[in-house]
Amino acid sequence: MDLTATRGVASRLEVLPAIGSTNTELSERAADVREWPHLSVLLTDTQTSGRGRLDRSWTAPPGSSLAVSVLLRRLPADPDVRAWIPLAAGLAMSEAIAEQLPEHRVAVKWPNDVLVEGRKICGILAQATSDAVIVGTGVNTAMTTAELPVPTATSFSALGVRADADRLLSVYLRQLDSRISDLAESGDAVAGGLHAAVSERCATIGLDVRVTLPGERALAGTAVALDPSGRLVVLSAGEHVAVSAGDVVHVRPA
Repeated sequence: MDLTATRGVASRLEVLPAIGSTNTELSERAADVREWPHLSVLLTDTQTSGRGRLDRSWTAPPGSSLAVSVLLRRLPADPDVRAWIPLAAGLAMSEAIAEQLPEHRVAVKWPNDVLVEGRKICGILAQATSDAVIVGTGVNTAMTTAELPVPTATSFSALGVRADADRLLSVYLRQLDSRISDLAESGDAVAGGLHAAVSERCATIGLDVRVTLPGERALAGTAVALDPSGRLVVLSAGEHVAVSAGDVVHVRPA
């Protein structure tokens, strides 16, 4: 594939014909700081052992999706502020996808998915190393309707659009780098504008949700906001509960 624009943004881009997991491979290579600087990228359209949140497997037919992992080294000094990185990545990817799907509603689902008309088109997994964060994304591009793993998924192809991979990736990388740079410079998602931008794009806010919390505890209520730390605030039984981690189901569709 022609990736001229993407190569102009990434500090290093390696395209692999097939790989088990781009996140795993990049985490192993990231120890070499000189060879793998900030905004280095591993990319494949055939990932055989991808993992999502909660250690779920993520697989797709060869050539039907893009798996891209980005190495971030210019990070916020405060480790707590780094909790915003998956949301920043979701925002960046949603903006890149929206450019090619102008007639569709593209949104972020807290904490790490991108939706088109309420259906998942992209998942995100951020993993920390000793001195960096690797952000992995899987985007359904050429996956046919018959190949979609669940009824709540979608793809560019299923929507009748041929994805421009170079445009998608170059816009995503520019947006991601800009959002993370602003976050690192401000040290605060609210002051730096990330909180407002994610909140505006977040499909979860305003919906009835069911959240499976660590320890298999469950929380049901209405998602009302993101707090300054990036936690989802759920109004449940008259109380506002801030959720930092959990599996969220939109009870009322986005």
